[in-house]
Amino acid sequence: MGSTQFGNFNNFCRDSTLPVCNLFDPWRNRPDSLFGQLQGYNGCQLSGIGLSRGRHLGNLGSILLAFIAICVTIFLILRADRKQAAVGRREFQLFLVGYIIIEICEIFTVGGLPMGSPLQQRVVLGFTAVHLGAIVATLWVLMLNGIVGFQLLDDGTPLSLGLIMLSAAALFIGTGYIALDTAFTYSGRFESSLSGDHRNIGLYVLYQLAPLVFLAAFFVLETVLVLKVLGEKKPMLYLIGAALLFALGQIFQYVVSTHICQGTNGAINGALFQTLFTLLAVVMTWVFWSSITEDDWPMPVTGGTYT
Repeated sequence: MGSTQFGNFNNFCRDSTLPVCNLFDPWRNRPDSLFGQLQGYNGCQLSGIGLSRGRHLGNLGSILLAFIAICVTIFLILRADRKQAAVGRREFQLFLVGYIIIEICEIFTVGGLPMGSPLQQRVVLGFTAVHLGAIVATLWVLMLNGIVGFQLLDDGTPLSLGLIMLSAAALFIGTGYIALDTAFTYSGRFESSLSGDHRNIGLYVLYQLAPLVFLAAFFVLETVLVLKVLGEKKPMLYLIGAALLFALGQIFQYVVSTHICQGTNGAINGALFQTLFTLLAVVMTWVFWSSITEDDWPMPVTGGTYT
């Protein structure tokens, strides 16, 4: 990516269905607009399935998968609650709650809902701000889960949970504010991003780059924990599997999406597969976490404990 493209969202929004694109969508004031679904960016229009009065539901597949993801994640939270002695149980449940919030928002932000009034469009913009903030905060929580395993602080305590929630809240509020200010131009600081290449450095760093840093840090931390502290190899299969599933979802979203859209005449695009593979990655991450919190791991002879 050339330096002149840093911070620009136009090409991403042209080829992919991203929640952030709702903030810039130049067609969002049209009463028949499929809110944020590529048509304002000269990309393949995601038309989805037809409804009455010429309306369309753009992304039914993602909506259904989001509902499934919410149900599956609730099940994982309940299963995690049964692991009373597991290290980082409450902290990992915070991550899963964050993922549920993301999926609830996804129904409204990338579901391709037909927007018939300015009020409905404002509601979607509000959900978009929450969605972006939840993505950043949730992946921050995931990264901190990688630190929790080293038992620098007692897990599950008010101090541990409080530090995680307060720091995540700061990222959530900061990202959400920039998103809302971009959409509604409260201060005018980000108004220039509504035109041209939709250049917004703040959202680019927080939404595009920071989550990748958090994910990479989580992977490195857990790799060190499993290989150096626990001295095991099998859990790495689950961790690598989660990383590959997530990467596959991103490939469908950013690379393959436009080709799927064109090949299906706008019926579906890569967003559906991104939702699916992200769900599978979350499930695999839970399997990984569960595998390293078994009661029969050997106690390390040096350093802290991990049981």
